[in-house]
Amino acid sequence: MVSKWVKSERQAERERMRRSRSRRTASIATASTVVFVVMVGWIVTSSPGWPRVRETFFDFGEFREALPDVLDGFLLNIKMFLIAEPLILVVGLLVALARGIRTPAFFPIRALATLYTDVFRGVPTILVIYLVGFGLPALRLQGIPTDLATLGIIALTLSYGAYVAEVFRSGIESIHPSQVAAARSLGLSHGKAMRFVVLPQATRRVVPPLLNDFVSLQKDTALVATIGPLEALRQAQIHAASTFNYTPYLAAALLFILLTIPMARFTDHLAARTRRRRGV
Repeated sequence: MVSKWVKSERQAERERMRRSRSRRTASIATASTVVFVVMVGWIVTSSPGWPRVRETFFDFGEFREALPDVLDGFLLNIKMFLIAEPLILVVGLLVALARGIRTPAFFPIRALATLYTDVFRGVPTILVIYLVGFGLPALRLQGIPTDLATLGIIALTLSYGAYVAEVFRSGIESIHPSQVAAARSLGLSHGKAMRFVVLPQATRRVVPPLLNDFVSLQKDTALVATIGPLEALRQAQIHAASTFNYTPYLAAALLFILLTIPMARFTDHLAARTRRRRGV
């Protein structure tokens, strides 16, 4: 007969103390947060210009009137994000692999990949959007897309592909060379060693930084408004220009916040889980 395990008195007391400490910490954190929010709210609402700010940025009537159009435009932001994300992953991975080629015959490919990452990480995203959005149609080449949202997706892919390529490259280089050596000793080619040994490990390591990049990508879809698509920011601009009230911008900001905060918290969760797995 197997005897039932019973906690010792010392362990039970230690767990009670830990729970008590956690409750006390949570209570202090909640109280300090409430006090801070109340103080900030009091300072803002008691300032001399608050009535004007409230009328200009927090008009509920304007918010209700602009929200349907802004929400309709926000769906275009989501669409651009969902299309650009897999394209960026593909471009970033290919560029990272190209930068890792050491064969002398493929030096031009490695140099081109390096030039791509240097250029597009150095040029602000909004300038890339201008160059693609106005430059490509000006070439008048056959097959060049004319849809403004499509041009925006191309620009975001080019810009963020450079950042994601560096994320992938750091993940690949974090894998110890002995992993590749062991795979090659088993008869795997370099390509198969990368595919079956290095990339699976590297991908798991770079998931949190990739998600951080995609949080930024979701926000930067608003930059595409500079070339004309009727996304959330552009719709807010139209309403603000017609009423001289900036509350529609608040509606657009809230929609972006509702989407990016869950993504940010999910990123934190994955990062914490990775640290626990590594025993950090």
